[in-house]
Amino acid sequence: MRTALTELTGVRHPLVQTGMGWVAGPRLVAATANAGALGILGSATMTPDRLRAAVREVRLRTDRPFGVNLRADAGDAEERVRIIVDEGVKVASFALAPSRDLIARLKDAGVVVMPSVGARRHAEKVAAWGADAVVVQGGEGGGHTGGVATTVLLPQVVDAVDIPVVAAGGFHDGRGLVAALAFGAAGVAMGTRFLLTADSTVPAAVKAAYLAASAGDAIVTTKVDGLPHRMLRTPFVDALERSGRARALLRAVRHAASFRAVSGLTWRRMVRDGLAMRHGRDLTWSQVLLAANTPMLLKAAMVDGRTDLGVMASGQVAGLVEDLPSCAELVDRVMREAHETLAGLPPVTTAR
Repeated sequence: MRTALTELTGVRHPLVQTGMGWVAGPRLVAATANAGALGILGSATMTPDRLRAAVREVRLRTDRPFGVNLRADAGDAEERVRIIVDEGVKVASFALAPSRDLIARLKDAGVVVMPSVGARRHAEKVAAWGADAVVVQGGEGGGHTGGVATTVLLPQVVDAVDIPVVAAGGFHDGRGLVAALAFGAAGVAMGTRFLLTADSTVPAAVKAAYLAASAGDAIVTTKVDGLPHRMLRTPFVDALERSGRARALLRAVRHAASFRAVSGLTWRRMVRDGLAMRHGRDLTWSQVLLAANTPMLLKAAMVDGRTDLGVMASGQVAGLVEDLPSCAELVDRVMREAHETLAGLPPVTTAR
């Protein structure tokens, strides 16, 4: 199935595996790429040295195109861009809108720039700055998300920009792909569905929690870092929801210390990154610290398997997923369902 996305990135199928922190590592990305979709490394939880090593590991596992997801507001964003350029990565995606200069630097090096946005005005901005494509996530999606449903947001963005649009938020099968194409998208991006595959390194207990969840269990909370964040309800999330400011600050400091040990960041750097996320928002100091070390909260679940102490970002589609196929099986299934859906559409007749 050829679309503007497959033409732009060189992949076989118009499917994107999103760059989830602690989840989208070399094994998952390479398996996705080998299946013919676009795998994207989640670099926000990696040091620059680890990012370079991860890119090279993907290269050893596949010769297909893949991408790297970056935090545009990270203090070392320029260093990470240099790594992407040096290592010849095909696609750079961003969780927040990159600057005009970063877009230009990547494009000059032949890298496809594909930011993720949650509003039409943001899509218009990055398109005007030269982005090659844009991922648009509706409110059904996991992680940081907005309040507008994909079915409302997607056509707005498709009508507003002249670059390929990738739909995210609420997709897990071939029917969803066909629906997105009907809205004018060039493909779909899926996070939770790729997390729940045999190639994902997420612990079995965590995958079991996702499989047991209903769509209503993927709630939105602002208690983690002050921003709307869709995740599975856990004891830790419940505790955050009930916590006063003093207890929340103590918990934030404890997690910040853990993340500092893992990441090698200084306290000054962590606070600076947190303040960058605080810009323009009314966040408490506990939320500033959590904003800087949310990756540690994700690691507790996604790496350590502590469903009781961590956060599990999740789209609402978790309530629809029932199995753990390999990436190859998942991609084949989605594309088969898409073709069957298209072939099964009833003929349209025009009233006289």
